[in-house]
Amino acid sequence: MLKEFFDQFPYILLGLEGLYLIGIIFLAGKIIMDTRNTSKTLAYLMLIIFLPVLGIIIYFVFGVNYRKNKFYTFKIERNEQVYQAVSTYIRETHHKTLESHQEQMDQFLTTVNFLYNAGHSPLSQGNYAEILVNGEGKFEKVFEVLEKAIHHIHLEYYIYDNDSIGNRLADLLIKKAGQGVKVRFLYDDMGSGKIGKKLLQRLKDASIEVSPVNKITFRLLANRVNYRDHRKIIIVDGAEAFTGGINVSDKYINPNPKQYWRDVHLYMKGEAAFYFQFLFFSNWIFATEKIPEISQLYFTKSLEDGSSLIQTAASGPDTQPSIMLSTTSAILSAKKRIYIVTPYFIPVETVFNAIKQAAISGVDVRLMVPKSGDSIVVNAAAYSYYEELLENKVRVFFYKKGFIHAKTMLIDDIFSSVGTANMDVRSQELNFEVNALVFDQKINGKLQDLFREDMNDCEEIHLDSWKKRPKYKVFFEHLARLLSPLI
Repeated sequence: MLKEFFDQFPYILLGLEGLYLIGIIFLAGKIIMDTRNTSKTLAYLMLIIFLPVLGIIIYFVFGVNYRKNKFYTFKIERNEQVYQAVSTYIRETHHKTLESHQEQMDQFLTTVNFLYNAGHSPLSQGNYAEILVNGEGKFEKVFEVLEKAIHHIHLEYYIYDNDSIGNRLADLLIKKAGQGVKVRFLYDDMGSGKIGKKLLQRLKDASIEVSPVNKITFRLLANRVNYRDHRKIIIVDGAEAFTGGINVSDKYINPNPKQYWRDVHLYMKGEAAFYFQFLFFSNWIFATEKIPEISQLYFTKSLEDGSSLIQTAASGPDTQPSIMLSTTSAILSAKKRIYIVTPYFIPVETVFNAIKQAAISGVDVRLMVPKSGDSIVVNAAAYSYYEELLENKVRVFFYKKGFIHAKTMLIDDIFSSVGTANMDVRSQELNFEVNALVFDQKINGKLQDLFREDMNDCEEIHLDSWKKRPKYKVFFEHLARLLSPLI
């Protein structure tokens, strides 16, 4: 019927085609003006040109830069409010730590000063830090610390599942709330799709304050899907904190040996918790649009008898790309070794070039990734980078025992990074992420030992054999790489 109509009135069809063309031209202009990343700009232009209508829908769902709208303007304003309340202590902590550890921090001074200037993140001293391996190591420590909570417990999670570990944690939170401990819980509405209304209601009925960071009304058309809260944070009494790659889900405690999850988390006690509290309150005020009464009890100036210097790299649509830039800076400071573990290696160009430069300069650079990821397209896009890495003397290891989900990096003998950010475009440019940078020889040594232990469950790939892959696979990998800014 539609064909007959347009056959009878061809000028209407011509007019619609003209309007569509004008719309495409204006949209192309918007993409060019609004998208700073060149590769991402080209990817979106390809989409709207080669996928008529569908490409436009994809762009408006995933590509619009919402950090410029009122939604994120509100958050930036609230961030500054929280910062003003704690700015004096942040300044004093940073300068005092640098003065007393000037020689130790000389190699990474550029990175440390960047994080302080770009995100108000202080370098703190006197911290106790502990590497927690897999969910089995993390959750027992979490339960132990939560049991001792006196004043408050703050949690912020990307994934919180309604399963045995999720309910065990919920039971403990409810118990502590009943003892008068103030409990606040932030979750990502996209990642925590399985949390369930009943579990949320149980928490609320126990006077626990609960809120999604970005409320999603229509999951399939979530217009803020790019800006996920990918952080995993716990703060207890302002003095103890956890972060890393492990979400709240049974799969992280490996109930099924055939679906093994390899991950790393970090426990901190001391001044380092101060900045995690700042990040939590910034997101809490943003999510709830309410400013709670923030007393000094939330920001205890806890100086432990520990040897770890810790600084926090945090990124999000409301901040500078601090994780990406601090990662680049730290890599370029390396003199002996760089060991990187990430489940998704689709790096931004800045980080990719820094890795190659370090390896060419003679630094021992090693990358550990899953042999098979949880997405065919993401896996193919990552594969497209390995030949260039191998050509530039980077050693690449495929983890075969299961899925390696850790997000760690160690450099030389004192620098270690443990956090939530993957080495991909989404983590380094779009999501709310946080990494703890630990300057401590013992923590660095522990991560070195873990890396070398995990090498026993890896297959190292070599340039000659890698280049012999079937041409159709190479083509698909490079095609996937073109779309990598959108993945």
